[in-house]
Amino acid sequence: MVVVHRVFRRESALLPRLVRAVPEGATGRAEVVGEHLAEYVTGLHHHHTVEDETIWPLLRERAEAVAEGADIVVRMEEQHARIDRSLAEVTDRAPAWQRSPDRATTEELAGALEQHRHALLEHLDDEERLVLPLVAEHLTVAEWDAVGRRGMETVPKDKLLLALGALLEDADAQERAYFLERAPLIGRLMWRAFGRRQYTAACRTLRAPIEGGTAR
Repeated sequence: MVVVHRVFRRESALLPRLVRAVPEGATGRAEVVGEHLAEYVTGLHHHHTVEDETIWPLLRERAEAVAEGADIVVRMEEQHARIDRSLAEVTDRAPAWQRSPDRATTEELAGALEQHRHALLEHLDDEERLVLPLVAEHLTVAEWDAVGRRGMETVPKDKLLLALGALLEDADAQERAYFLERAPLIGRLMWRAFGRRQYTAACRTLRAPIEGGTAR
């Protein structure tokens, strides 16, 4: 969970910068950033749907004996709803910006993204501090691994290598080994053959205006 959260922490920080870096009237560049924004929104929605459908029911059932267990689950669900509302505002503002990236539409979208990030970070911090101890106590290793597999199943096949790259970008050696060991053999071979280069090139294209396109 922590590694996945790093992806959303990183991308939610980059998105307002990417939006503000689009020159006025540069609709082609706005389309590139808009596609990345849409993938981010979809990825976060799928991540939270997996939690809603797998983790929360198990914790609600098994953590009832823990005084704060039920309250924590309710808190997570409320935070998901708040994040959904923030994403709805982002999604509402994105089309006008893509059609006409001027000063007004840029600041409206970037501001909405910053408000979204504020809600997201509060949730991620609480989830890591409050939920992970409950998961360690009340879910088996097999159940936790199943949650991870379910998460990967929601990724479109043509985006799997990019998703793997996003996970590995800020992972340490042990975390990298964990994710690669759980990838199918063909996936590991594809990652080493061309997936790493594909991800690095995609990052360079996306981030060039704000950080020179560097990516690990």
